[in-house]
Amino acid sequence: MEHTVKAFEEDITRLRGLIAEMGGLAELSVQEALDALVNGDEDLAQKVIVRDKEIDALEMEVDRLAVRIIALRAPMADDLREVIAALKIAGVVERIGDYAKNIAKRTGKIEGRRKFEPLALIPAMGEVAAEMVHDVLTAYAARDPQLAREVIARDATVDAFYDSIFRNLVTHMVENPATIGSAAQLLFVARNVERVGDHATNVAEMVHFAATGTYPPDREEQNP
Repeated sequence: MEHTVKAFEEDITRLRGLIAEMGGLAELSVQEALDALVNGDEDLAQKVIVRDKEIDALEMEVDRLAVRIIALRAPMADDLREVIAALKIAGVVERIGDYAKNIAKRTGKIEGRRKFEPLALIPAMGEVAAEMVHDVLTAYAARDPQLAREVIARDATVDAFYDSIFRNLVTHMVENPATIGSAAQLLFVARNVERVGDHATNVAEMVHFAATGTYPPDREEQNP
């Protein structure tokens, strides 16, 4: 019995390690994709695009390990919740990697970068979203429901940034028709950053659930 418990704990430790590794790569990709976009750094953008395959491979490894744990160890209650949360979180982190890749792909599509003022609005929004990803991974590693709730609260800031950038870009398009192509690319980028914030919030809700067995109060209202 003791051997079984030890083996289970080793599997769970491995699962947490894979999630942490995935999350670290996704966080780095979000930051580097935005740096590449703002600076027009095609080489850095390519690194982000290539890294996405690494994140995908880690997600597949999480899936395989989680299925094996459920099949071989038959976890119950808190242990089962931990495995299911890891499965779900891996799927969400993989999507964050996809958004970073999508942002990186826009790097070569912004014309007149130095004169294109709306480009200056994106980094601040991206910084908040990247911090949410970082903090939610910290919350996952520490099983910290309070930090998870703080991450959820920060999503409103990202949404406010998105609304502001959206309005600014639409105005810019109307006043400068020649920049419509670049502005449309930036709208796409802003939408992707906003989705990174949403996905960090989703992970935070799962972290809260894994740690406490309940969703945060506002989420409970949506899931009676």
